[in-house]
Amino acid sequence: MSDQVRAHVHVSGNVQGVFFRATTRDTAEEHGVDGWVKNLPDGRVEAVFEGSESAVDAMVEFCHEGSPAARVDEVEVTHEEPQGLDGFEIRR
Repeated sequence: MSDQVRAHVHVSGNVQGVFFRATTRDTAEEHGVDGWVKNLPDGRVEAVFEGSESAVDAMVEFCHEGSPAARVDEVEVTHEEPQGLDGFEIRR
């Protein structure tokens, strides 16, 4: 686990109802990243990514663009201790 990192991300903008969560899940699976993504009541999307530093960095970069229909205004990233997540899910 020592080579694993964790990023907790909040994405603001037009990021709900534009396939942001599904695209995030697909991209995370392509990069071998574990974690989850969900919509928040305030219109933001929250996500957690765990994996190698390069893979997690790629996911954070992805969040700056999002799905093709998304408009990302801001990405807030907090680095935390990995929790050993397994797989990637869309949370409700």
